[in-house]
Amino acid sequence: MLRLEPRQTTSVQMQYATPVIAGVLTIVAGIILFSSLGVDPIEALYTFFVKPLTSVYGLGEWALKATPLLLCAIGLSVGFRGNVWNIGAEGQLTIGAVCGGGIALAFYGDEGPWLLPLMLLCGGLGGMLYGAIPAFLKNRFNANEILTSLMLVYVSIQILGYLVHGPWRDPDGYNFPESRLFDDYGLMPVLLAGTRLHLGVIIALVLTGVIWVFMSRSFQGYKVTVAGQAPAAAAYAGYSRKRVVLISFLISGFMAGLAGITEVSGAIGQLVPVVSPGYGFAAIIVAFLGRLHPVGIVFAAFLISLMYLGGEALQINMKLPLAVTGVFQGMLLFFVLGSEVLVRYRIKIGTQAREA
Repeated sequence: MLRLEPRQTTSVQMQYATPVIAGVLTIVAGIILFSSLGVDPIEALYTFFVKPLTSVYGLGEWALKATPLLLCAIGLSVGFRGNVWNIGAEGQLTIGAVCGGGIALAFYGDEGPWLLPLMLLCGGLGGMLYGAIPAFLKNRFNANEILTSLMLVYVSIQILGYLVHGPWRDPDGYNFPESRLFDDYGLMPVLLAGTRLHLGVIIALVLTGVIWVFMSRSFQGYKVTVAGQAPAAAAYAGYSRKRVVLISFLISGFMAGLAGITEVSGAIGQLVPVVSPGYGFAAIIVAFLGRLHPVGIVFAAFLISLMYLGGEALQINMKLPLAVTGVFQGMLLFFVLGSEVLVRYRIKIGTQAREA
């Protein structure tokens, strides 16, 4: 029989090599996939990974799609380091878009330079408060945070759907389920002419640095790390587990909410029934692919962003389904987790002696 046996020591070099190994294995699996579909794998891989980056507009879209992934993933990494599992970043992103977008609609026709900062603040706070719900349920009733945060995703989608189909629907929008277009003061400034790249990418990179400092230099960040790596030691030292849960959800919720409002005030420009193609879920892959380290998460966010662009390019140029993006993301996560297991465990073949 096959069984996993913990290794006495784990190689630091192999731990950092696992994302590279996973990426290579994903490409190999992609070659097999495209060949089985009767598609030239070389052309398909070129279209998927290279073609989207051959123009200035494509480079702008690359960074644009990486922005919400980076914001969500860097927030989730705080909780994951503390062994707190927030799976509901997609819902917190949606509520952030609702709260920030609601400010733009509330002050429609009466805007000023203060509007966008207020939208960003309210979007972040909205996501933070929504993230506080599973934290409260965990701390008060010991409810499983994986299930509660995930179920709240679908609640947020229904809230957004109700608003854009009902009270917030554009009265001049020919009955389409969408809000008014935000005015100029409610839109993110464009950074690169001829593209949609906006200020959100700078905000994401700055906040990544802030989270890095928080986790590596602050005492509270140290508590989160200890709680995740050595729960018994954290309990012995008197570190509050409930506080770790609350802080993790508040930070990840704020970052996801900020991702939501940057998305609707940037690339979209209004509230629509779907504001994210799954950035909150893909951010989980980004966090683990980046080894929960801010620098690694930045590179991982741009890689997953490229997969979104590649999927669209394959759909347009080679008539392949857009689901290819999800397939590649799933394969990448599978190989990352598999490589991680083999770094920490070795496979043993044999039979275990039966107890007398």
